[in-house]
Amino acid sequence: MSIDLAVLVAYFAFLIAIGWMFRNFSSSSTADYFRGGGKMLWWMVGATAFMTQFSAWTFTGAAGKAYNDGLQVVIIFLANAFGYLMNYLYFAPKFRQLRVTTVIQAIRQRFGNTNEQVFTWAGMPTSVVNAGIWLNGLAIIASTMFGFDMTWTIVATGLVVLVMSVTGGAWAVIASDFMQMLVIMAVTVTVAVVAIVKGGGPVNIIEQFPRDFVIGEDMNYLSIFAMWGFFIFLKQFAINNNMLNSYRYLSAKDSENAKKAALLACVLMVCGPLIWFFPSWFMASQGLDLAALHPEMGAKAADTAYLTFVELYMPAGMVGLLVAAMFAATMSSMDSGLNKNSGIFVKNFYEPVVRQHQASETELVFVSKITSTVFGVLIILTALFIQSLKGMSLFDTMMYVGALLSFPMLIPAFMGFFIKKTPDWAGWSTLVVGALVSYVVGFVITPDHVQAAFGLDEALSKREWSDFKVVMGLCAHVVFTGGYFALTCLFYKPLTADRQQQVDKFFRNLATPLYNESAAQQELDNKQRLMLGRLITVAGVGVMTMIAIDNPLWGRAVFALCGGIILVVGLALVKSAEPSPQPEPNRDALASADSNQ
Repeated sequence: MSIDLAVLVAYFAFLIAIGWMFRNFSSSSTADYFRGGGKMLWWMVGATAFMTQFSAWTFTGAAGKAYNDGLQVVIIFLANAFGYLMNYLYFAPKFRQLRVTTVIQAIRQRFGNTNEQVFTWAGMPTSVVNAGIWLNGLAIIASTMFGFDMTWTIVATGLVVLVMSVTGGAWAVIASDFMQMLVIMAVTVTVAVVAIVKGGGPVNIIEQFPRDFVIGEDMNYLSIFAMWGFFIFLKQFAINNNMLNSYRYLSAKDSENAKKAALLACVLMVCGPLIWFFPSWFMASQGLDLAALHPEMGAKAADTAYLTFVELYMPAGMVGLLVAAMFAATMSSMDSGLNKNSGIFVKNFYEPVVRQHQASETELVFVSKITSTVFGVLIILTALFIQSLKGMSLFDTMMYVGALLSFPMLIPAFMGFFIKKTPDWAGWSTLVVGALVSYVVGFVITPDHVQAAFGLDEALSKREWSDFKVVMGLCAHVVFTGGYFALTCLFYKPLTADRQQQVDKFFRNLATPLYNESAAQQELDNKQRLMLGRLITVAGVGVMTMIAIDNPLWGRAVFALCGGIILVVGLALVKSAEPSPQPEPNRDALASADSNQ
């Protein structure tokens, strides 16, 4: 274990170095602090878009679902890939063309000042709950691998994440996201290879899976499984394609880079499930009793499936590398969430309401860091509460939050792109309707109601009820919440001249491509490639030096493979940083203009 701790400490030192080296990329402006000034290349933006949907939950809650129910969990990640594909085909360039610093500024343009404040405050609790789930998953990893107490692990790791998040701006966050993406993909590929080899091949692992591999156990009604899969695709499509989550692409330097970033995230999300869950499926096929191995986890023992595989079957040092990567992945997700929330609070409440546009940029950045600290403390408290819910898995918790808390807010943020003639009150009133729908689905309707309504012969099992509640929530929001927003068109009246000007600007920006081919941007592009390429090259060499750890030959080969993958990417970035001829500007002046660069 001392080797693993040493690896963990070295990795954190490297992350701190990234933040330090990229500190000069950010000026004292909030645009730089929150979105890197909108000057980042597609591969950095794509990596952070991918990492926002990726955290320690993937290797705890999702891995536990894979251990229990086989293939079902893959549907969520393929649905994410579908969402990113739609980003690539249509939405990502539009998001970048919003030309805003925070997503709520786009809400203000589309729905007015009242909705700016409603969405500012309504979205924060959901973000805090999501981050609390991520932090809880991280605590499971740390306590499982190192035997730490869960409560103190949540507090300690939460504070570390908080400190690292507050001290870095968007450049450090996104740069570290790219490196973490490389490390995680390299590590998980090698872990999957070991699981497949030890399991006698993928076909053998699937055949020996103790339950139905496609639908899992405790599922008597196949129709519930089919409906769940359909609505998960619908949910992830909506999550990835709305104004509130457009922040992923606001950092891109132009429309084309936003589009390429979405394609990278799509490809990564397709490849990920093919390698992430083989260790969990292998553990299930071996018949290992995780509850006996980790009695302290109680009903959540399945959440340790992936980590237990690494602990039992991977070479010395790999545990530390994996835990470091998982910690960093969760930190990046929380960092993005803290950065986004503090940006929304400062730019959409503190600056316009508290300071009435009188605050300097230096003051706004300082307040942003204080706000991030407050959000960090709330996230720690939320994670502690989730940990106290002994009977609920992380997988179910994440599904409920997405279906009942997040989804209602996405409806006006999505439909507002396409339905133009709605009154301003359509935005906030749709949230009220969505809250009522979520309350009825979450607290009023029971399994007995469903059984009676559909005339079911058998009572719903615990898993069936869990999946069906998600289906009910999403279906009800599509029909009632979405239907309500559409019906508000019947009450549309011409807007005031000022409001109509804002709405026209919103849709004009959406339709106007953004190009950025200046000499200064090209110089910054090369600087990004060179600096990050050198850091990644160092990381690759560092991982390859782990072959010196006393392991069997195959164990040393694992570290050589991991380090080699990272090293090749680093060298490729350094090579690509060679100056190239500057293209002649040939774009329309209107399309080139970006008032929020």
